[in-house]
Amino acid sequence: MKTRILTIIILFGCLSGHCMTGEATSPYPWEEGGSLNVMPDKGKRLRVGVALGGGGARGAAEVGVLKVIEEMGIPIDYIAGTSIGSIVGGLYAIGYDAQALDTIFRRQRWLSLIGGRNDKYSGDIFRQEGNTTYVFGFPINRGRKVSDNEGAYGIGLSGDSITTMLDSLTRHYDGVRSFDDLPIPFRCVAVDIKTHKEVIMDSCELELAMRASMAIPGAFKPVRWKGHTLVDGGMLNNLPVDVVLAMGADVVIAIDLEQEDHKDRDFSLKEEFGIGGLLDWLVSRPDWKKANENRELADVYIRPNLLEFGVSSFSEESIGLMIKRGEEAAIKAKKDLKRLRDRIFAPNHIDK
Repeated sequence: MKTRILTIIILFGCLSGHCMTGEATSPYPWEEGGSLNVMPDKGKRLRVGVALGGGGARGAAEVGVLKVIEEMGIPIDYIAGTSIGSIVGGLYAIGYDAQALDTIFRRQRWLSLIGGRNDKYSGDIFRQEGNTTYVFGFPINRGRKVSDNEGAYGIGLSGDSITTMLDSLTRHYDGVRSFDDLPIPFRCVAVDIKTHKEVIMDSCELELAMRASMAIPGAFKPVRWKGHTLVDGGMLNNLPVDVVLAMGADVVIAIDLEQEDHKDRDFSLKEEFGIGGLLDWLVSRPDWKKANENRELADVYIRPNLLEFGVSSFSEESIGLMIKRGEEAAIKAKKDLKRLRDRIFAPNHIDK
């Protein structure tokens, strides 16, 4: 209980200065006033994949990059995302274009969504209402049974509010179980916290997959799915270029939100001493090795300059600046993108 309370207080301290105002809804792309990203038919050309990295609020920059990709007429045939990249990618895959995503990022009240915060109790350090205990308005113990099959359970923030938001944005595709049947085929990266293995989610309710991929261990409750206990995919694969290649992409554009390069670590506590789990992960950092490998696999690699922004920089001003930084990074890579576009539509290329 003390650990959960500490987690909530720390998250509150990180995010309290970044709460956005505005509506918590967004136009659906299939409704009047919405915008649908309609990509050219694949025809006889190379198939294009986009890998969207994780990084919390920095995901706004991915929206800026997508704007430039759209403006240049580069089609997107496959998408894979991790953490915030799974949210951007999942929504893009069902028809939200870059401008619609821009609106979504700017309108959400992220603090309340992430923590499931009840603003009515935000001024109370502790508050007990029925079976629910609140700390500064954040629910830390709902006292309710969770399904043994699918959904969030265990210690941490429930993520119910953000799941509800994602459900409202994806409701038009509630009946679609396979992500191959979405307008753009999609994959979501998560990690099984029990086996410490990467799990590629390709079929379930879309909002559940996105919720699983962003379940930061210790902050959010993990998600049960097909016998797995899932947490944030960034623990093992924060830039899923390999995933989108496995889907069938011939060429890949990678959008990386990490701001530092890291050398591979060859040492493993599990291999040397049989000590696994989180401690081994902290020492060996397998995610660094995978990220380095995936950067090399990308045909176009884009890393927006976001050094002064953190994973919790959800203020309206920061969101706007990060979207702009994404556009600037894509414009800087425009020569590479133009060369890629020429390759995609070269007459001597045909589908596999």
